[in-house]
Amino acid sequence: MSQLKLSSWVSSDQPFHIPNHLFIQRHSKLFQSNTSHPSKLSNFRTINCSLRDIRERIASVTNTQKITEAMKLVAAAKVRRAQEAVVNSRPFSESLIDVLYSINQQAQLEDIDTPLTNVRPVKKVALVVITGERGLCGGFNKFVLRKAEARIAELKSLGLDYTVISVGKKGNSYFVKRPSVSVDRFIEGEGFPTAKDSQVIADEVFSLFVSEEVDKVELLYTKFVSLIKSNPVIHTLLPLSAKGEIRDENGNSVDASEDEFFRLTSKEGKLAVERDKSVGTSEGFLPNMEFEQDPAQILDALMPLYMNNQILRALQESLASELAARMNAMSNATDNAIDLKKSLSTVYNRERQSKITNDILEIVAGAEALLYS
Repeated sequence: MSQLKLSSWVSSDQPFHIPNHLFIQRHSKLFQSNTSHPSKLSNFRTINCSLRDIRERIASVTNTQKITEAMKLVAAAKVRRAQEAVVNSRPFSESLIDVLYSINQQAQLEDIDTPLTNVRPVKKVALVVITGERGLCGGFNKFVLRKAEARIAELKSLGLDYTVISVGKKGNSYFVKRPSVSVDRFIEGEGFPTAKDSQVIADEVFSLFVSEEVDKVELLYTKFVSLIKSNPVIHTLLPLSAKGEIRDENGNSVDASEDEFFRLTSKEGKLAVERDKSVGTSEGFLPNMEFEQDPAQILDALMPLYMNNQILRALQESLASELAARMNAMSNATDNAIDLKKSLSTVYNRERQSKITNDILEIVAGAEALLYS
């Protein structure tokens, strides 16, 4: 076809007729190539946008993939340190429990009265809710706050008053938006938890309990199980009593069914310690060992240390669970970005191929029209 004939055909206003049977017969292979695999095409949703928009979307997904992959690596580096802190703190906690247990065995015949072991009818409960400082960690914060809402509803059903001590920015922002929830104090932490951070919480709950503003203190945090599993749990912190023995004025038990960790208990008027199965049996002190100080004074010194240690351990467990959840969430986000980029690339290539095919068909149709005009 010459340039003159092509220009005259484009500029012509006269309608032309294409013999459909000849056109379809000669170019049926082109149509078959575009519709030969309907099963593969059905896997992709129709995207009504231009090729430029698809290219910009692919570039955006690529940038998101880089960000999520970097956050995954950062969380993986931090979770190892947090996991080591959790594991390293367990021997001290177990040894502290063994010391309390051994002192209790030596002091069974004496009457010991410490403020942290006073069990009184429960009228008000303090709930220490430990959440994360940041988001982008899957359902970590949501599960903790959902557990807190369920526990608050359970306390209301028992007719008990409550107050919340919120630890963590996510929990603080959650309870600030809910004026109906009674919050005593908001506490925020930065970086890895230290004994100083746990001491702030311990002083707060100790003052509330000793002043009899509350009759029971519970810790609600996420227990670290593994890198892929963590469970929100409730731990009765004060008073140090056996599960099921803390009751309200009507004699109903107000303990949660998921209490965790060790509890200093009172059995038959004597102090005793219930220990978790993971803790080995204690060899105890020698039978002829004598204490220079009164056992009550030793317990008064060890029980605040025990309480501080339990809060620090809860903070460490919560941080390790948060970092593990963030690592898994960013890993899933990276995988989703890779899959989305592949899907968009396939759609982009198909759209580009379809556009080129349509351009070729228009040229061939014009040539056929000039041949039979």
